Amino acid sequence: MNFRTIQWNEQTQTVSLLDQTRLPNEEVYETYGDYREVAVAIKDLKVRGAPAIGVSAAFGVVVGVQNLEMDTFEAFYVELDKVIETLAATRPTAVNLFWALARMRRAAEAHRDAPIASIKNVLKQEALAIQEEDQTMCRQIGEHGASLLKSGETVLTHCNAGALATAGWGTALAVIYQAKKEGKNIRVFADETRPILQGARLTTWELYQEGVDVTLICDNMAAQVMKEGRIDCVIVGADRIAANGDAANKIGTYGVAVLARAHDIPMYVAAPFSTIDLSILAGNDIPIEERDPVEIKEGLGKRIALEEIHVYNPAFDVTPANLITAIITERGVARYPYNDSLAALSREARQPVLSQS
Repeated sequence: MNFRTIQWNEQTQTVSLLDQTRLPNEEVYETYGDYREVAVAIKDLKVRGAPAIGVSAAFGVVVGVQNLEMDTFEAFYVELDKVIETLAATRPTAVNLFWALARMRRAAEAHRDAPIASIKNVLKQEALAIQEEDQTMCRQIGEHGASLLKSGETVLTHCNAGALATAGWGTALAVIYQAKKEGKNIRVFADETRPILQGARLTTWELYQEGVDVTLICDNMAAQVMKEGRIDCVIVGADRIAANGDAANKIGTYGVAVLARAHDIPMYVAAPFSTIDLSILAGNDIPIEERDPVEIKEGLGKRIALEEIHVYNPAFDVTPANLITAIITERGVARYPYNDSLAALSREARQPVLSQS
């Protein structure tokens, strides 16, 4: 990759994020030394994608505690809790956010008897570990997913689940990159992904950077290209997956899944196991973020609808498990029924059930 979505700056003890709201026209990194600024960057989609949100939040904790001067762990923990709660309030759907923050909290609690300076260092090392693990998970997801693709196939993807959405290769796009690395000739159709146009602005930019043959289409063209026989499979990411395999991803994914089923096209979801929330039994219980109406009323800086018009703007929808052919994780490929296959992958890794508490 010729870019890094998230960079930790050891010398200045700050985190730099590639501002994705300015792509594809400008490649600009913004540097943050204040956790509240990191929280705003997450909420305003300067950094987005469930894994990248988790990694960024972990570094947000690091910058949030570095200037704290307390004599006791109890006093330090009160301020740490404020930092974590501020970051946790940014995006309700992406479970990696809560997973990463829970890890940071546990790391601090496990060293409560250490000097405060040592706890700060522990938190930094934990954030770096989360980042490194994400990079490894992306490669493993790519390897498992590439085994499902044949040379000459064309993939449809929705939104951006690539390197811009993670600390590594991505999830859905990692499958493409790994297949390309293996010498397979893979083409991609990318939905534009209204209303923020992550597919048009980010996915096509990223794939073009990596020399992948990519074609951009409007969201409402997916049915037609499927009908024309141009698509061999669909691969998307996810922001949260319930225990039964229901998967929340960018709004419009559910519609793509329905179309894929109607045209007998495999529908794959690629996500790290940290995105699977085994504490949520089904997709109806996944909280869905609703965003500012201006995202729909305006486009490219111009108003395209009357100010008085009512707007409903959910950022995500939930694809039922029975429409998903397989879920690709770093631990392997799970297939329907997911209550059994995801639980099996969890047991094999001796992973405890995820909880936000």
